[in-house]
Amino acid sequence: MVADGLRERILSGELADGAMLPKQEDLIAEFKVSPPSIREACRILETEGLITVQRGNVGGAVVHHPRADMAAYMLALVLQSKGANLSDVMNAMRQLEPACAAACAARADRAQTVLPRLRKLMAAANDAMDDADTYVKLARQFHVELVANCGNETMALLVGALETLWSAQVDALARRQSKLGSFGDRKVREATAEEHERIYGFIESGDQRGAEQAMQDHFSEALHESEGWQHGFDVSATITASILRDA
Repeated sequence: MVADGLRERILSGELADGAMLPKQEDLIAEFKVSPPSIREACRILETEGLITVQRGNVGGAVVHHPRADMAAYMLALVLQSKGANLSDVMNAMRQLEPACAAACAARADRAQTVLPRLRKLMAAANDAMDDADTYVKLARQFHVELVANCGNETMALLVGALETLWSAQVDALARRQSKLGSFGDRKVREATAEEHERIYGFIESGDQRGAEQAMQDHFSEALHESEGWQHGFDVSATITASILRDA
């Protein structure tokens, strides 16, 4: 009961992100329960990532509003328990991300929301063309921003969790230069930049079908299953949730 009541206050915004929970004695008086019940409620909320209990002289509990990366981490835990690999994640993204591209093209406010963010990333990626490690991170961020700004909160969260999971793995691989796969070839980097430009063009013109097809083509071009690579990375690796936690 206590956990449900406090959770509702956090999710509704009544308790702001970074605020402190009421003191234990105040919660005891309000809910008319014993101290162990308050401590158990806090343990539940801390497990859910909604508070951080500070022990010692400072004491108290800090409120945290839910974040998209928390969903990605929980998803990674489940997938790791099932022994899923990155190929599984990539194939899901191939099915879902084109719909996000179409949604971006459908936004009436895309010139103020989607396009400036994508253009900024594309310019930075072009400037980093000779730096494979930096280019990879910026190219992945293009996909993250496209999904995050598709205009549908549910789609952005669900597909965004997959993007976050994949991007964290890619970042880890990119720090090991021998694992850069096909992205180690400048021609491959240039080709992906051109594909991003094509996707951008369809979104800019509001062509939903064109944007969706361009994204499908982008994933198809990046797919080299016979070589064991997708998007330039070895996808046989099993998902490791700790990569997201440590990112």
